[in-house]
Amino acid sequence: MAVSRRSVLAVGAGAVAGLAMPAAAHAAGRKLRFKLNAEVLDGGEQVVAVTLAASDLGPIDRSSLTTGTFTVHAKATSPLAPGDNVSGQYDLDRTVTAVEVDNAGDIVLELSYAEGQAGGATLGWAGARGRNVRYVLTYTITQNAPFRLRDGRSVTIAEFVQGRLVNPEVDSFSYRTSGSGMKYRLYSPVRHSGRRPLIVWLHGGGEGGSLPAYYDNETQLRANRGALGFVTPEAQRIFGGAYVLAPQSPSFWLEDGDRYAPQIRQIIKQVVRTHQIDTDRIHVVGASNGGYMSLKMTTVYPDLFASSVPICGVIQEITDAQLAAVDTPTWLVASRDDTTVPPQANTVHAHDLIPDSIMSLYDTVTWNGHRFPGHWSWIYVARNDPADNGRHVWPWMANQHL
Repeated sequence: MAVSRRSVLAVGAGAVAGLAMPAAAHAAGRKLRFKLNAEVLDGGEQVVAVTLAASDLGPIDRSSLTTGTFTVHAKATSPLAPGDNVSGQYDLDRTVTAVEVDNAGDIVLELSYAEGQAGGATLGWAGARGRNVRYVLTYTITQNAPFRLRDGRSVTIAEFVQGRLVNPEVDSFSYRTSGSGMKYRLYSPVRHSGRRPLIVWLHGGGEGGSLPAYYDNETQLRANRGALGFVTPEAQRIFGGAYVLAPQSPSFWLEDGDRYAPQIRQIIKQVVRTHQIDTDRIHVVGASNGGYMSLKMTTVYPDLFASSVPICGVIQEITDAQLAAVDTPTWLVASRDDTTVPPQANTVHAHDLIPDSIMSLYDTVTWNGHRFPGHWSWIYVARNDPADNGRHVWPWMANQHL
């Protein structure tokens, strides 16, 4: 039976994801797996490229590949029940901006992406639950023209098979579950010996679970760069190699801070017991709900943390007396245009009460020319931007010891 060169068979991840067989260049029965390459931008994770595992074909003639050789179609659907409306779902062709052959001999299709650009995100917003959730991603590759090997042979692939989503920063965190059942991710520094500092990242309300339907131990790393900023080469150099711990609330921290605080403490104890942690250099950083929880942890465990960085934190569950008693070195961050957690009643009020605290209060949240919602001031901490008297926040943290 003849199959046209534009035929496409689209199915889910791990199954056949595309089909095209021009008769003149038919590679009979040849299947090629591909993976989705992702990066976490300040506004969340996006698929930025597709890598076709083509090295087994032999050396590829790069000049035979163009941005029109392949079409990449992306479909993102909700992982939740139909009643849970997840915004931002898409079904569209991705623009291929470049084609390369990498050092392994695989074909890399670079895709158009940018902050706020539709069609590349890996997460959607479940508004009724107030949660970010991972889309079910189905990518379809269609070959529009044959390409050549260096020996002159023409190649057309019969089937493209979707593989996994790959994000080196996110994948560098191991998966763990504590004795209480709270899930967490842990980054361990490389090429560093001896006891190292530990940075605890407490996510915002949108990155928690929503039991019983959803508790994935993923979104606290994929929704923003809050935790990932601390595993960058710059941060690891400043901290001299640091462990980074990212627990995930089964719901949201503000639901029951009194219950969650000892569960987070239990995880810290477990990590200290099983890794080379310097207990004089444990730091806590949190955003929004996590900003509340970072302050909560310093009130409940006043001798545990070398520093605390609450970002756009909610303080409604913490009394003025508790804030006035905080003696953990504290650097608060917010933006004046935050309409979700107004800074005057929260961050500024906490700064007025916490002895010797530092505050960075921005006018807007703008990075690389893109203006984000005013609530997203965690972007600045993830980029080591807050500064006070010439000191930036990461070196300030690194210099704090119990």
